[in-house]
Amino acid sequence: MPKFTWHTHPVPDHLPVRQVYGFLFVPDGRLLIRLDHGKHSLPGGRPEVGEVHYRDILRREAHEEVTVDIGDPHYLGYQCVDDGIAPYAQVRMAALITLAHPPLPDPDSGRTYDRLLVHPGKAGDLLAWGETGYQQASAAAEAAVAVFGLPADGLPESGHL
Repeated sequence: MPKFTWHTHPVPDHLPVRQVYGFLFVPDGRLLIRLDHGKHSLPGGRPEVGEVHYRDILRREAHEEVTVDIGDPHYLGYQCVDDGIAPYAQVRMAALITLAHPPLPDPDSGRTYDRLLVHPGKAGDLLAWGETGYQQASAAAEAAVAVFGLPADGLPESGHL
């Protein structure tokens, strides 16, 4: 069973980054959750050949998976995955959604994902990533308020984008 640990410092040079995922917020403070056949996740994925900047990976993945444009992403940290063979990093970022396009199929999978908007406080439960998931969701909620100036209280209820 892999071991997951959350870190807020930069990814060490020796640790390969295999995934970049984003906590994407709308201006009213709600968080976008990607929904695929009842499974909740964040938009994101693997770097493609030649991609080295986390922000570029997240922008591409956000557009491909949930057809949204985002502003400048803010680095939150990384989750180290130690599978007992070769540890790797999963980077987490937060960003504001600047434009939502009509849903389209993901060019990689062919699936069209539902986009659910939720209170950031529900992210840890919905993602079901355990303690490190709660730590990541908390860091994202803090960044939404401190970095992006989004409201912390009085958020609307959940809904679809």
